[in-house]
Amino acid sequence: MTTLMVADDHPLFREAIAAVIAAGLPDSRLLEADSLAQAMREAQRHEASLDLLLLDLGLPDAAGLDGLARLRDALPDLPVAILSAEQDRRTVLEAIELGAVGYIPKSTPRDDLLAALDRILEGHLYLPPQVMRRPPPTRHDSPPAPLDDRLTRLTEKQLEVLEALGHGASNKGIARKLGIAETTVKTHVSAILRRLGVTSRIQAVLLAGELDLAAYLAERRGR
Repeated sequence: MTTLMVADDHPLFREAIAAVIAAGLPDSRLLEADSLAQAMREAQRHEASLDLLLLDLGLPDAAGLDGLARLRDALPDLPVAILSAEQDRRTVLEAIELGAVGYIPKSTPRDDLLAALDRILEGHLYLPPQVMRRPPPTRHDSPPAPLDDRLTRLTEKQLEVLEALGHGASNKGIARKLGIAETTVKTHVSAILRRLGVTSRIQAVLLAGELDLAAYLAERRGR
């Protein structure tokens, strides 16, 4: 059974999400919280079974992305997706930089919301389509590297780190998963950015999606 939690201080919205999940994800249960403090208590209590926490950015005891940062610090292995009315591109990308595994606008239609949840629960990053569309390059942008060989520039360990970044893992979580030091993870991330020709983790994740990292890894591992 899939266990999700929605942290939102509006009872009617929690009811609406509960109805959508009950209809679209019948083999699941939904926990509810109306504050960050309650969400953290419930998440710690259900840590072994909780698959995803849906976090609103307007909780009464957490301002903006502060709640996400506190959750990631307290529970670095818990997948957290933002479910918010805020759709500013910078906020979306900052949330992913902080380790959110997805960002779902509250205006998302029901079927698209369920598709987003399915994608996140399968271990993929989800961003709203308007964010996936890159803004036009400025004259200060460096020319992009050729698309056909950027992934081949990465070592096996760097590919594993990039894959983990795409799942929203923090440096600490990646270090634990791969059995390496956190400083080594930071070194790998810096090398990944340099070899992919990007300047931030989120750009690396977006580019990995465009280059179909999952298919590339499946091909390598199938050899």
